[in-house]
Amino acid sequence: MPRLRVALAQLNPVLGDLEGNSDRILDAAQRAAEQGAQVLAVGECALSGYPIEDLAGRASFLRACRQQVEELAVRLTERGLGELIVIVGHPDGPHEASGLAGDRTPSAIAQNAASVLQHGRVQARYAKHHLPNYAVFDEYRTFIPGRDHVVLDIGGCRVAVLICEDLWRDAGPVAELKNAKPGLVLTINASPFERDKQQVRLPLVQQRAREANASLAYVNIVGGQDDLVFDGDSLVVDASGTVVARAPQFEEHVLVTDIDVVEAAADAPPATVTLEPRTVGGDVLEPTINEPGPVEQQVWNALVLGTRDYVNKNRFPSVVLGLSGGIDSAVCAVIAADAIGADRVHAISLPSRYSSEHSRTDADELAERVGIRYSVEPIADLVSPIEQQLKLSGVAAENLQARVRAIVLMAASNMHGHLLLTTGNKSEISVGYSTIYGDSAGGFAPIRDVPKSLVWKLATWRNEHAAAHGRTPPIPENSITKPPSAELRPDQTDQDSLPPYEVLDPILDAYVTRNLGVDEIVALGYDAGVVSDVVRLVDHSEWKRRQGAIGPKISAVAFGRDRRLPITYRPSQ
Repeated sequence: MPRLRVALAQLNPVLGDLEGNSDRILDAAQRAAEQGAQVLAVGECALSGYPIEDLAGRASFLRACRQQVEELAVRLTERGLGELIVIVGHPDGPHEASGLAGDRTPSAIAQNAASVLQHGRVQARYAKHHLPNYAVFDEYRTFIPGRDHVVLDIGGCRVAVLICEDLWRDAGPVAELKNAKPGLVLTINASPFERDKQQVRLPLVQQRAREANASLAYVNIVGGQDDLVFDGDSLVVDASGTVVARAPQFEEHVLVTDIDVVEAAADAPPATVTLEPRTVGGDVLEPTINEPGPVEQQVWNALVLGTRDYVNKNRFPSVVLGLSGGIDSAVCAVIAADAIGADRVHAISLPSRYSSEHSRTDADELAERVGIRYSVEPIADLVSPIEQQLKLSGVAAENLQARVRAIVLMAASNMHGHLLLTTGNKSEISVGYSTIYGDSAGGFAPIRDVPKSLVWKLATWRNEHAAAHGRTPPIPENSITKPPSAELRPDQTDQDSLPPYEVLDPILDAYVTRNLGVDEIVALGYDAGVVSDVVRLVDHSEWKRRQGAIGPKISAVAFGRDRRLPITYRPSQ
């Protein structure tokens, strides 16, 4: 049985940085070659970054991508890597849409492609067949679907090349390729992280391997792109679905493994591209299998990576946030410190006349434990003259405090170039429990997609993780255990206005994530009045969410691209 040594490089591209991304691929090729790899695959659109959105309609961008692919092939040869077969994902074009069979998007001029490079040139090119048009994906609008398959004969090993959604479709390219009898299906991907995706992605890969009766290699990109986080987790399974190699999550990595491939039959399908692999000597590589950690660890790492890449890729020197002593701002501060280093995190305590003593001391303690830059700016003397002049009371007076805090934080942001982090969680954002232009003000929201109940679990996990590694837990216990409060009036708690979070969060999950109606949620056992109130709050808060900062997506349905509902909407019941 022939054997291929395959490298899967999960890289972190910067969208639009074609030269920098090409350098990353070249460096990965060098590392792969040093380990004897014969084939290197990088992720979907690894050359350009993903998703490219309406850049797909810019002809100059597409021409630059195609030129960079051709130059990469030459650079590989110049570095002595010409025999290495490199499969790289990139946008391709511009095409005349009407001239491509199977076209269903007449305005599109690009294809989502994988080019096979060897000996200084493009040996084959595959265009993605199935264009996802759900959740965060909008490829039906931006790409032209392909129709042709690419099968490579590499030293007697038959390898089929696919791109992401082509693997997910039942009766799709995997089934269509059955007559080609590939020994290896190699798919390049840009698959965003979701906290439950492990329960779907691996079983799918295993199922498709069994359907094809072939080994399957799955390479994913890694890194943050706006509100998306790509987790890597590249892997190889054999024809029975057994995992034989797996890369770590949330970090760049070149996974090299030996794959035993069923020898290709003599009757090669039409358009098979024959390539001669470089010779590999030495012993068979020991398999490397990195198992994902618990869900809380995965979510934490996703939030850290998403925050780090948003800050660094957009070239912010530092971040600033309000540190209240509560659980949300504490978790955001530690995420930021883990992401970019404590010395680049600036926290400001903004006590009002209603702030409790423990809120101030909890904020002080967290700043000391984590080592972030910290200052105190009392707001009572700033609030008072506006409150008196406008004769504010009730909610208007409460919201004024939040807006004055935002003025101080934005002033610090403007003065020093900090990115302002807003600290609201998904539960609050869902029901509008925030002050527009107040605590909702900011450029990035690290826990925007994290329900309150999960915020507490993340804080507990992070503290336990620190203790297990002999370090001081970063989050004061009191921030975790005390009742949550906005502290905008005396003795205020969140539950003055909201159901307990152990009730609220499941209702929100049912309505927002699972898209159930009121009657269906009530049938799950929740009080009808509570459900109606929660749904009303969610519906009436859409206008606030549209103006909010983006943050890392970690759920199946995050606010934004996943859930697109009208602001002006009057439900019939």
